[in-house]
Formats: sequence, C-alpha cells, structure tokens
Amino acid sequence: MSRSSLAAMLVILAGTAHAEAPRVVTDIAPVQGLAARVMQGVGEPAVLVRPGASAHGYALKPSDAAALESAQVVFFVGPELTPWLLRPIETLAPQAAHVELLAAPGTVELQARQGATFAPHKDHDAADGHDQADHDHAEDHADEHGHSHDGVDPHAWLDPENGKAWTRAIAAELARLDPANAAAYATNADAALAEIDAAAAETRAALAALGDLRFVAFHDAYQYMENRFGVTAAGSVSLSDASTPSPARIAELRAAVGAMGVTCALSEPQFDPDLLGTVFEGSGVTTAVIDPLGAAIPPGPQFYPALIRSFGTALAACRAGG
Repeated sequence: MSRSSLAAMLVILAGTAHAEAPRVVTDIAPVQGLAARVMQGVGEPAVLVRPGASAHGYALKPSDAAALESAQVVFFVGPELTPWLLRPIETLAPQAAHVELLAAPGTVELQARQGATFAPHKDHDAADGHDQADHDHAEDHADEHGHSHDGVDPHAWLDPENGKAWTRAIAAELARLDPANAAAYATNADAALAEIDAAAAETRAALAALGDLRFVAFHDAYQYMENRFGVTAAGSVSLSDASTPSPARIAELRAAVGAMGVTCALSEPQFDPDLLGTVFEGSGVTTAVIDPLGAAIPPGPQFYPALIRSFGTALAACRAGG
C-alpha cells in the first residue's frame, strides 16, 4: 500500500471513529461542560436545561424529547435536582445508559439545609481532598440502583472535587461505550482534572483575599462551594429546591441580617430579584449576580473551570459594592 493510500485510510478511520462517538445527553450546563471536555475532539454532548432556566422545574421541548430518544447515554445529577426528568429518561431513552452522577464513586454529599440562617462550615482544602467519612458515604451510594439520597443537597457540581469525580465517571462510561476513542477520553479527562485543580486554586486565593465576607444567597445552592473553600453564607432567601420562601422565612432572615453582619447578597438571573429587595430594603447590603448553572458562561470544554472561578468573581464584586 502506498503512503498516500495509507494516509487516506487513516483519515477515513478517524472520521468513522468520530461519527460513531456516543450520542450524549446531559441535564444541565455544568454536566455538559464536563462531558464536553472529556469528549473534546471526538463529539459534542447535548444539554436539556437551557441557559437562564431553572433546573428545579423545566418543561421539556420537542427537541429535548428527540435528543433523549436518540441518546446512547444520559449523564444527569439525579432526581434530587431534577425530579421531573426521571420519567422522560425512562420512557424516551430506555435503551440508553443512565448515569446518575450523585452516585458516582468519590462524590461528596452534603445534607440540604433547612433554616433561613446557616452555621459556619468546616474548611475542606481542595488540595487535601475530602474527608474519609465523606468518601465512605459516597461509596455507600455508588450503586446506580437501590441507593438513597434522601435529604441530599443536589448542587454537588459546585464542589470542584466532585467535578473531578464526575469527570472520571464520564470518561469511564464513554470508554466503555466507545472503546475506539477510550485513549482520547482518558487524555482529555487527565487534562480536565489539572484544569479543575488550577481553577480551584485560583478561587481559593481570590476568596482568601476577601477576608471574612458575610453574604446571603438567593437560594441555597452554594453549600458545596462554601464547604470546599472555607467561606460561610449567612443564609438564603429560598431553600435548596428554589421553592418560594414563606413569609416567616423572610422575616427570620430580615431580623438576622444586621446581627450577622451581612454585607453582600447574591442574586440569580432565573429568579425574581424583588425578593432580595424585600429582605434587604434599607439595609445597605450590596448585591452581585451569580448563577450556579453558569448561564453567562460560554458552553464548551472550558465551561466548568470558568464556573468554579465565577464564585470568587461574584463575591469580589459584592465586596467592591456591586
């Protein structure tokens, strides 16, 4: 065989490998970002929840249903985040692999907080990894079927250590489904882990420079960030499921703002900003916008590190007065 014929054959084989990459569907943009990094150069994952929408309540569009029907694998956080998604996955994509990332080995889980105000967190240094107790707890939930996440805060992607665990899980499942591209997935995953570590280190440095900043979030989505980076939210207007807060909860938070020294409030583009105004009217508290789903971040392989950095950016903006 001539050199030119061999080169042509290699091009054809490469194109075939790309064409046969698994059809991947993800639930939210952070999961899509992790999958996109692992699949870089091989394929592109689809996402169901569009930027600016809430993951806690979303109506599937016909294009979403079509994507699920053709999917070979669905990566999703779990029904704790998107209870509305489980039935469509089971009915529209019964032939696909279903990977619930909260059950991935190594995932750190935190229990959802209930009160309007919060106690300080124990500091987990990303460089040191998570506690063995957390690891054991995660291993207890590693079976995709038959496990329970009752009371778990579903915003687990906001811990960069979980982002790394999920990257490994995504790469392993893609390699199983697509062994022809297993080496590419492994190489991409290794690079992704290093990028996540770098983003975590930058975020830790940015937060350390802010000192003891006391902030309140619109809804309780940032516990994993707080836990990993050793910062403390004073409370949240809404629960972790973004449900409408009761008048009693708002009154409790208003009463506590001054006593807790709150100077910053984080709003989100998906929800009514007037609720923050109700709580902080006349208090002098500054606000900044942050989105746990990263609506303002361009999708693609670099999405997830940018999302981790956005936490430090938003709090720095709040410290500076918005």
